[in-house]
Amino acid sequence: MMADSIEHVISYWMIFEKFKSPALGGYAVISHWLPFLLFSLMSGALADRFDPRRIIQVGMGLFMVCSLAWGVLFFTDTLQVWHAVVIFSVHGMAGVLWAPASQILVHDIAGRDQLHSAVRLLAMSRVLGLLGGPAVGGVMLLFFGPMLAIFLNALIYLPLTLWLWRAPYGPAFRADPPAREKGSLASIVATAREIAGNRVVVSMTLVAGATSFVVGNAYQAQMPEFAADLGHGDTDFYYSMLLGANALGALAAGIILEMRGALQANPRMAFWLVIIWCFSIGGFAVSNIYAVSLLLLFIAGFLNLAFGAMAQALVQIHAPQNIRGRVLGLFNMSMHGMRAFSGVTVGMGGSLVGVHWSLAVSAVALLVITLGLFAYEMRPEMPKATGWGGTGTGDKWPL
Repeated sequence: MMADSIEHVISYWMIFEKFKSPALGGYAVISHWLPFLLFSLMSGALADRFDPRRIIQVGMGLFMVCSLAWGVLFFTDTLQVWHAVVIFSVHGMAGVLWAPASQILVHDIAGRDQLHSAVRLLAMSRVLGLLGGPAVGGVMLLFFGPMLAIFLNALIYLPLTLWLWRAPYGPAFRADPPAREKGSLASIVATAREIAGNRVVVSMTLVAGATSFVVGNAYQAQMPEFAADLGHGDTDFYYSMLLGANALGALAAGIILEMRGALQANPRMAFWLVIIWCFSIGGFAVSNIYAVSLLLLFIAGFLNLAFGAMAQALVQIHAPQNIRGRVLGLFNMSMHGMRAFSGVTVGMGGSLVGVHWSLAVSAVALLVITLGLFAYEMRPEMPKATGWGGTGTGDKWPL
């Protein structure tokens, strides 16, 4: 995930320098996340049918091809818009290929008894990679320049790719391979119906989808323009600090979340984290003071990781045991797949009204949605029914 984000930092900077197009930056976000929305179930079916190690290796190979393609185009100074569109699209498909397969492989590695801990660690490391990668990418951009940095980035994928050749996990090493359902639209609908009465799962899935749909991490693609407007448009220390502020906040959140008694998972706390995140993102959008922008990005990174880990933990805890895997799959589609649309709200919207306004309006819209979902979560329980119009013992009214 770090190498994935490093490539984005370098490519976002280069396309901004060459094309000055918020719309292309928006497409970069759309192409990265839309495959998660459209093809996650298909990718999961491939991981069920074939060795997940080999599917991950295919994904890693596509990632390396993308980094090498960027490097060649930077070196020859022949980059055109259609080149960027193709590479962004291939990169997105690589991401959706490796994600479900890696989750299945983690299941094989950890086993049933330690799976809960493994899922939490995987979620934590994924968010840290998404947020920490920009910091490392900024440093590489500063010290090596875009051409050498993007070639070096391709090497980061090699250790995992080579390890997977002989890793003692996968179908051949399973004592009792679990029967997994193939992903389908009918499976999604059935899962949604089964969790409709589970208030915590529904609210966390909806608010995760809302944060990804409206804001997501699309502002990362527009960071060069924010840096330029703050008076630091060169590839220097100040731009790298903007990129690293989010990562440092995430790192602080990761440490605190592992401390005993810190930010224990509960729905109210999760909603408050999102509400404060809306204010920090909105404040960053309108800030014209560099130090204030750094502080707000740090806070946003802290809150982003804290909410993401907490929401997934709540869903896993409250999901029915017999459909826990499908519920988590639905949650991941909501949290990650919906990020494709943040490229429209922030990126494409930025091409119309400017990235400051598009991000600020998106933050306000997310705040309104979150408050509505918070009210839904906090409303009193429906009285239990004894018959038509009666109350007393019995099942709760359906949602």
